[in-house]
Amino acid sequence: MSVSIPSNSVPSSASRFQVHVINEGHGSAAAVSDSADPPHYEETSFGDEAQNRLRISFRPGNQECYDNFLQTGETAKTDTTFHAYDSHTNTYYLQTFGHNTMDAVPKIEYYRNTGSVSGPKVNRPSLLEIHEQLAKNVTVAPGSADRVANGDGMPGDEQAENKEEDMTGVVKFGWVKGVLVRCMLNIWGVMLFIRLSWIVGEAGIGLGVLIILLSTMVTSITGLSTSAIATNGFVRGGGAYYLISRSLGPEFGGSIGLIFAFANAVAVAMYVVGFAETVVDLLKESDSMMVDPTNDIRIIGSITVVILLGISVAGMEWEAKAQVILLVILLIAIANFFIGTVIPSNNEKKSRGFFNYQASIFAENFGPSFTKGEGFFSVFAIFFPAATGILAGANISGDLEDPQDAIPRGTMLAIFITTVAYIGVAICVAACVVRDATGSMNDTIVSGMNCNGSAACGLGYDFSRCQHEPCQYGLMNNFQVMSMVSGFGPLITAGIFSATLSSALASLVSAPKVFQALCKDNIFKGLQFFAKGYGKNNEPLRGYFLTFVIAMAFILIAELNVIAPIISNFFLASYALINFSCFHASYAKSPGWRPAYGIYNMWVSLFGAILCCAVMFVINWWAAVITYVIELFLYIYVTYKKPDVNWGSSTQALSYVSALDNALELTTVEDHVKNFRPQCIVLTGGPMTRPALLDITHAFTKNSGLCICCEVFVGPRKLCVKEMNSSMAKKQAWLIKNKIKAFYAAVAADCFRDGVRSLLQASGLGRMKPNTLVIGYKKNWRKAPLSELENYVGIIHDAFDFEIGVVIVRISQGFDISPVLQVQDELERLEQERLALEAAIKDNECEEGKGGIRGLFKKAGKLNITKPAPKKDGNISSIQSMHVGEFNQKLVEASAQFKKKQGKGTIDVWWLFDDGGLTLLIPYILTLRKKWKDCKLRIYVGGKINRIEEEKISMASLLSKFRIKFADIHIIGDINIKPNKESWKVFEEMIEPYRLHESHKDLTTAEKLKRESPWKITDAELEAVKEKSYRQVRLNELLQEHSRAANLIVLSLPVARKGSISDLLYMAWLELLTKNLPPVLLVRGNHKNVLTFYS
Repeated sequence: MSVSIPSNSVPSSASRFQVHVINEGHGSAAAVSDSADPPHYEETSFGDEAQNRLRISFRPGNQECYDNFLQTGETAKTDTTFHAYDSHTNTYYLQTFGHNTMDAVPKIEYYRNTGSVSGPKVNRPSLLEIHEQLAKNVTVAPGSADRVANGDGMPGDEQAENKEEDMTGVVKFGWVKGVLVRCMLNIWGVMLFIRLSWIVGEAGIGLGVLIILLSTMVTSITGLSTSAIATNGFVRGGGAYYLISRSLGPEFGGSIGLIFAFANAVAVAMYVVGFAETVVDLLKESDSMMVDPTNDIRIIGSITVVILLGISVAGMEWEAKAQVILLVILLIAIANFFIGTVIPSNNEKKSRGFFNYQASIFAENFGPSFTKGEGFFSVFAIFFPAATGILAGANISGDLEDPQDAIPRGTMLAIFITTVAYIGVAICVAACVVRDATGSMNDTIVSGMNCNGSAACGLGYDFSRCQHEPCQYGLMNNFQVMSMVSGFGPLITAGIFSATLSSALASLVSAPKVFQALCKDNIFKGLQFFAKGYGKNNEPLRGYFLTFVIAMAFILIAELNVIAPIISNFFLASYALINFSCFHASYAKSPGWRPAYGIYNMWVSLFGAILCCAVMFVINWWAAVITYVIELFLYIYVTYKKPDVNWGSSTQALSYVSALDNALELTTVEDHVKNFRPQCIVLTGGPMTRPALLDITHAFTKNSGLCICCEVFVGPRKLCVKEMNSSMAKKQAWLIKNKIKAFYAAVAADCFRDGVRSLLQASGLGRMKPNTLVIGYKKNWRKAPLSELENYVGIIHDAFDFEIGVVIVRISQGFDISPVLQVQDELERLEQERLALEAAIKDNECEEGKGGIRGLFKKAGKLNITKPAPKKDGNISSIQSMHVGEFNQKLVEASAQFKKKQGKGTIDVWWLFDDGGLTLLIPYILTLRKKWKDCKLRIYVGGKINRIEEEKISMASLLSKFRIKFADIHIIGDINIKPNKESWKVFEEMIEPYRLHESHKDLTTAEKLKRESPWKITDAELEAVKEKSYRQVRLNELLQEHSRAANLIVLSLPVARKGSISDLLYMAWLELLTKNLPPVLLVRGNHKNVLTFYS
């Protein structure tokens, strides 16, 4: 008996809908009769909380079965006792919004990818499941309520537990530690402490700030583009590579991903060498050199990179802790500098140019003072690498808790903070320190000395000799200005150490992460080895050691001045592509481009991409050229390899938009005869079943015309539609795999002719509509049912009615190789079963004594080995009863005859009737193809015996105007004479079974015969078209005489006038025309010009 749970027995829910599980069965009526109140359903409520509670109908004693039912529209989680109490009522429906329905409510699990790291993917009920009539006698298996709610058969509880177990121990970072800290450390480099004072000395405060702002503009635009891409969907690991590859596709992503990972690996060596050089300078001051400066750099660099590798391999958590410590040191060093600017200067510092904040120094240093060989762009090129590093957080996107929130927030805030710091340090140091100073405390101004008007002169020091001889101090000369200005000099050295080591550590982590993501996508097949990860965090240990080897190699070289510009350009190339990715995705106008971060503009992103490319040449033109060459080479390589991936890139979206725009543009222009090309519907059925028919059509449509392989599914609509939908993607994939430039289309229809009629009318798009129907010759027309024959001839009539040309192709063995495919499938299945049986036997031997022979049969039963599978149809048994190898060999050879190079020979064109030129155009196109180029055209036309030479000259003139090359022209003057008796007798014997012979019967009997067999050939019909029948028989004699050795025969297709020529007679004509000949194309255009001799 079903009752409703009282509202106070279920916890309140904030759900906006209710889901009910209703038990139904044979005993439901009796159950209801025992109830005082009939079962009722709570209405969907959007009101107060009391009305918004979950209501579940249940049978007595089984309430605990539903206690864990989720109240947010999630899956009902049940145990294996579901319905165990009742052997009768074992069907159910899912109750949603107060209705019996399998319709599922929206859930995030339906939209996940398979294998998603954020949770299991489940499948919603298919449209077929909710559209078709619901079967009420379906047995509910244990836990099946969960299956229906989820849309698949996987228990939700178990998956959730496994996922929760898998996630334990995984280290994930927030936006501060994961992005902000890393980006700030990577952007703040040694440039801040060593070269920024020189830059502001050369460019002045005004241009120096402009250089910083210009660099920031590049990085800010890139940051905005990165934020937009990162918030347009779930971001996995791989950083810049992942963002670019998912936006622009594997070609751009693969090429930039490889050089970006390499650039990060070499950057490790650059930063470590920078650290080692600072240490060596300290050793020089203390006279503690180990060997010599170069080797000391190598020794210290090698030790440093080994320590950094140990920190990285220890895990991301240790690496993050190290980064925080280094950031604290760096912030203390920066604060130490600002404190030092307000500490009163002493005489020693004044002699070195430091006078605290002075308006006169600020004014003097505001304008530029470029030394020889320097200029705005050269100074900009030196500073710009200091602004890079904005992708340090994005590069570990796979280790972030919420990349979509962390990357935009952390990256943009890091750019802002570091820019303010750069500008603050630049202005402060330029307002305190003069450009040139001697360092001598004796260079003070005494009374009576003339002052040269400089700021130092006004402050009591004369540094005028620096104009004639080099000085060691001041903004322009001393790279240790910040140490001098700071409150405690060694802290600046600590800051330099922190900046170099943090950047090296970030690069050491970024390179393997990006490289691992690239290898996982298997774009470069040889790099798959490095895709493997270890531990809960999927750490790329192999990538770490590869990065270590690369870094060590460049550290031992110890000559990074040449490689540094190339590395900077590699980073800039990735910035340019990120900006271009954002522009491209916006420009493609794909509905899937919906960034949650809306502060971006497609044209600003394009400007940023162009700016990055320009900066590449400003920094170093030859390095920019090398970068472009390497990227182009990798792009061409990936494009050639065509990796089997589909990421829904903006390149695909733009291709669609371009194709749509071009198709619409075509509709505005009228067709012109000069642009005519055969656009074919080919009735191949499944394209793999009639490959020869497809090959010959593809030969004259490839790269020039439309080709649509069509299949008609005939039978019950429900079964046909299901089969058609399930096979469309597979058959289109077969065309792509075999490099056939064609489309696949299918329709479900009550009869074959109706399906073809639909295809003829509805196929194509705009101007790209079929104008030619290509079909195979019906070889079994004498044995086929009359309905099939009527449909076959009927589609020819329909094509002519729609003014579509017709091509009928005949080869000796026929086109259909489905029997061969069935045999191959059967053999493959048997081979798989054999391998499975061998595996089962091997497993059984390993477990001998546990299951014995009984276990073997049990496994065999699971593998469906103990009994053979049913045959697909009777063709297999008939094939296997004969010489299978011989039969298959002939059929396979015939099906592949148009794939081979044809060699020297002829294509004989029997252009008997003017159909607009299609009969001539198709063989001409064939001669342009690689496989047919050695074949010459021989033209055969009808004519009068007494005018053969004149007509030959006339035809040669016409062909030359058409610019069609030919080997020979034959004028056939005896087409209309009667055929010999033997040939005519063959024709009469062929049609004899189908003749009515009504002329030998009385009138009543004749009329009765016509009514009973309207499809038969009447004597009156045969007499009326006797001359035409003579012509067809005679043409076969001429074809046997002239074209028996041709590679291909192209022949004008006779047209059967509707209502005058019976289907059987027409097929008899086609049979005689093409009998015992090489491959034949019967062609009839739509009698509109397809050739012209006008320009």
